[in-house]
Amino acid sequence: MPITDRLTPVLRDRIRTALGGRWPRALAPRRILAAALLLAAVLLALRPDPGGGPPTRPMLVAARDLAPGSALTATDVRVVRAPETLRPPSAFEAVEAVTGRVLAGPAGTGEPITAARLLGPENTRLITGGPDAVAVPVRLTDPAVADLLGPGVRVDVVSVDPKGGAGVLLASDVTVVTVRNEDHDRVTDGRLVVIGMPREAATRVASTALGQPVTVTLR
Repeated sequence: MPITDRLTPVLRDRIRTALGGRWPRALAPRRILAAALLLAAVLLALRPDPGGGPPTRPMLVAARDLAPGSALTATDVRVVRAPETLRPPSAFEAVEAVTGRVLAGPAGTGEPITAARLLGPENTRLITGGPDAVAVPVRLTDPAVADLLGPGVRVDVVSVDPKGGAGVLLASDVTVVTVRNEDHDRVTDGRLVVIGMPREAATRVASTALGQPVTVTLR
């Protein structure tokens, strides 16, 4: 079958126009070459990309808007595939890796879930800016105070001297990591607040909170 018979009607008409409006019986070699090159260009343009795009890897993202302090469940996240260039290095791949972990800050639908977004050493260092910082969970005596706090808020942790009733400064200018997302009606002994601070202060705060009421003042 001649090449011209295999061309689409539009392409065949364009070539016929370029050749003077008709197909001669014996096309000149130059015109045959031009027609073949034009056909090859069309076929190449229509051919799909053999590479199929950049390589991708699984990545966990938030399946819905999530509040800070939430303990993640399997329904809170979903797995998508993302190109390597767009995937954060510390992104998780499996749902099981984050189930039960606590989200430090809010996450919007579709946002990647990374190690830095969950409670842990990496998140504590990022929020506090201190390489030796540790996170201490503290239940505040007044649950309403926790409503004023959020990740990154700077506070002083204080208690009361059991001997004299005077206020005692336990830790100064430390950083709230997160506030646990708890049901207000079920909280009877104070909201749980996680605070990042230097290790020496953390020991003092944690031991005091075991037997005495603790609260914070905003800076």
